[in-house]
Amino acid sequence: MSLYRSSIWFLKGLSEYTRSSFESAAKRFVEKDLDVSVAGRSFMITGASSGIGKAVATAIAKRGGTIHMVCRNKDKAEEARAEIVKETGNKEIYIHILDFTETRKVWEFAEAFKKKFRSLNVLINNAGSMLTQREVNTEGLEKNFACNTLAPYILTKSLVPLLEKSGDPRVIMVSSGIMLVKKLRIGDLQSQRGRFDGTMVYAQHKRQLVVMTEQLAKAHANIHFSVMHPGWVDTPAAEAMPDFYQSMKNKLRTPEQGADTVVWLAVSEASAAKPSGRFFQDRKMIPTHLPLAWTHSSLEQKERFMTLLEELAKASQPH
Repeated sequence: MSLYRSSIWFLKGLSEYTRSSFESAAKRFVEKDLDVSVAGRSFMITGASSGIGKAVATAIAKRGGTIHMVCRNKDKAEEARAEIVKETGNKEIYIHILDFTETRKVWEFAEAFKKKFRSLNVLINNAGSMLTQREVNTEGLEKNFACNTLAPYILTKSLVPLLEKSGDPRVIMVSSGIMLVKKLRIGDLQSQRGRFDGTMVYAQHKRQLVVMTEQLAKAHANIHFSVMHPGWVDTPAAEAMPDFYQSMKNKLRTPEQGADTVVWLAVSEASAAKPSGRFFQDRKMIPTHLPLAWTHSSLEQKERFMTLLEELAKASQPH
């Protein structure tokens, strides 16, 4: 059996990621955690025009937050904004158009945002890509990597000064449980070796987000970092794995259920009291590796990964 198929069958067995597991976990949620107003606080959400991102934007808008939707498609973004305004009555929702696969443009957007806006309380890196064929951007970087790993790194690093000037700053990365089948790989960040498998490349990038969160939390003690797994959610990313989607579609979580822990991490006092840099699922800290897993990496490997990210980011930074 191929690595892809064996991984998919393994993931199907993780019943704690399904809709019913969320409903079960929700019985222990503290309702008052989300009974808050975030009026006056600003939230940047990438990939906010659909799926989990849109659900997060809607939930935070209901609580009075100022929303910065960073999206690739202008028409979808405008449609999503109109729906969120209609549902929440909150008009403090701004659209920013950005293709996350174009690395230089990520830098340009972040720098322009800092000049235009005086504060940002929460950054939610949610946008993702799962191209099935290897493609490169104008900088020669593999597009999935550029979107899934390098863009969140650049956006976060560039916006750190703005976050640090704002009250109770937080950064949240949206990962995936599929990362549990992958060990951090630093020798082939551009996926140039062997057969290109979009699903496994995506899994590697989601592992990279977990490592990135851990390391950024150490470097920036004034910001609360967290990374989370939304469970198996009915989104385009799930549809991109046809075998998995076909057999699991009746068990997948809704985007609102997938968004719940992101919202909790973004707005609740309870989540801010947790240690920075940790991995969450269903409002609870969980391990980043399966028991007896071979996926652990050394501190040296993690630090080397961050150095490589910094080098790649600087190489595309406008001067």
